[in-house]
Amino acid sequence: MNTKHPALTWIALATGIALIVLAVVYWIEPASGLPSFIPGHEAGSSHHHIKHGIAAFFVGVALLVYAWFQTGDKKQATPAT
Repeated sequence: MNTKHPALTWIALATGIALIVLAVVYWIEPASGLPSFIPGHEAGSSHHHIKHGIAAFFVGVALLVYAWFQTGDKKQATPAT
């Protein structure tokens, strides 16, 4: 049974990279500097969303690991003798 889905692998790769970039934005920009469509935007706030960045980073890395494992060769189980 083939469980590899190339389209899903590409989506995971793109989303993982986007989340890691978002994590860097969360760490660098204060809440008032975030674009209004990003969760955590607060007008006039100088607070940095460190926890949002950590969560986005780890989910992004998890998606990249998933994509990496999906690109590997399919191994067949060897029969026990």
